[in-house]
Formats: sequence, structure tokens, C-alpha cells
Amino acid sequence: MMELSGIASKVALVTGAAQGIGAAVARTLAEAGALVAAADRNTERLGTAVTKLEADGLTARGYPVDVSDSAAVDALVRLVEDEQGPVDILVNAAGVLHTGSIVELPDRHWSEVFSVNAGGVFNVSRAVARRMIPRRRGTIVTVASNAAGVPRVNMAAYAASKAASAQFTRCLGLELAGHGIRCNVVSPGSTDTPMLRTMLGEHTDPAFAVEGSLAAYRVGIPLRKLAQPSDVADAVAFLVSDQAGHITMHDIYVDGGAALHV
Repeated sequence: MMELSGIASKVALVTGAAQGIGAAVARTLAEAGALVAAADRNTERLGTAVTKLEADGLTARGYPVDVSDSAAVDALVRLVEDEQGPVDILVNAAGVLHTGSIVELPDRHWSEVFSVNAGGVFNVSRAVARRMIPRRRGTIVTVASNAAGVPRVNMAAYAASKAASAQFTRCLGLELAGHGIRCNVVSPGSTDTPMLRTMLGEHTDPAFAVEGSLAAYRVGIPLRKLAQPSDVADAVAFLVSDQAGHITMHDIYVDGGAALHV
């Protein structure tokens, strides 16, 4: 990755940091010198992820939180700033996935996906933005999905929640631009994470996503490979760096061309 400035010594709050893309973002920002506040509701995995970062000489602290709980989020942001200093970087990477036909999707699955993927982005972004505004600085990145722009069979709840989080982040960017705060979106496609493996099934080769499926109206991945979590993390790191200082309300698709930029 290119040398990025404006990250070192900044406090970076990363949600969903226990595994997958969130963990990769936490590592990439920590390697760039950020003071990482790693947040996740899975306390066991979060502890393991933070221990690995610390073992590699990186600066990180773990903060258990359910991003769908607005009161808990407010308390989290207050604690992080009390312990580590002002949050200048926020990365919304927490997310859950429930798949299934729309007509068979249980109420609880729809509600959970929206409460985390959209509600969580709202809760954390609002809590952090309230503190960024008087400081007139900061940058926020939401990890959405290319499914937010391309319909997917059996992924309606996930796709709709990610579309909501992406549009929310653009609206947030418009409201905060006058305060010098930038807000952007990174939209991954199929990425080699535990979430993808769960979605495809235990016995399905993740490379299946590369080929696509005519029956499911998926075109596959033109670059002929899955993304790695680090690919997505590199895009996030660029957007929070000084090199992206005039970029806001933008959505970068990190999907190997799978969305065909439609």
C-alpha cells in the first residue's frame, strides 16, 4: 500500500473489528500508526483480535458493544474519548447477514439486519459526529456492499440495509461537509471472510462466487478472484488519509468489477 499521511497518532474507532473486513481495517490502520479502538459485540473474538494486534507491537484496545443499542454506543464513544482522546477516524464495519426468500424471511431476521447494518451505522455515526463537529475535523467511512446497488436473489434484507447505510452516509457527508468532516462509503463484493463462507455454505468452494450463477443472475467477478479483507481495508485507509482530503460522499466499489458499474 502507498504511504498514507494523516493517520498516525489519530484515534480510529472501528466497529465489527473482531473478524473479517473489520479486523483487517483495524490492522491496516494500526499499521499506519493509528490508535485503534476496536469494537464488536463478540467479546471472545474481539479479545483474540486485539491480542494479535498487540503481539505485533500495534496499538489497539477492545471495546465490547452492540451497535444497535444507541445508549451503549453513546457510552462507548464517551469511554473511548476519555481513555484514548478525540475520535478523528470512524469506520462502520459491523454487519450481519441473513439470507432467504423474501416471502419466507422471518420478521426477526429483517429486524436484526436493519438494526445492525443500518441502525448501527446511524447510532455510531451520530455519536461520533456530535463530537467531531465542534472540533471541525474528522472522517467517517461506512463499509456497505455492492449488493446495495445490484439486486441479489435471497439477499433482500442485507442488500436493502446496506443501501440504507450507504445513502445515510452520503447524506451525513453533505450535512457535515461545512464542518470540514468527510464521509465516504466502501462497497465490497465477494470477499474471503467468515460471512461469505457462511452464506455459500460449509461445503461450497468460495471460488464459486468468481464464476457467478446464471440462475441467480450473478455475473461473477471479471478480475477472476475473490477480494481479500486487506483489499477492502486498503480502500478504507486511503479514504481516511490526507491523500483523500478532497473526497467526500463517494462510494468506492471493491468488487473486482462484479457490479459492472451499473
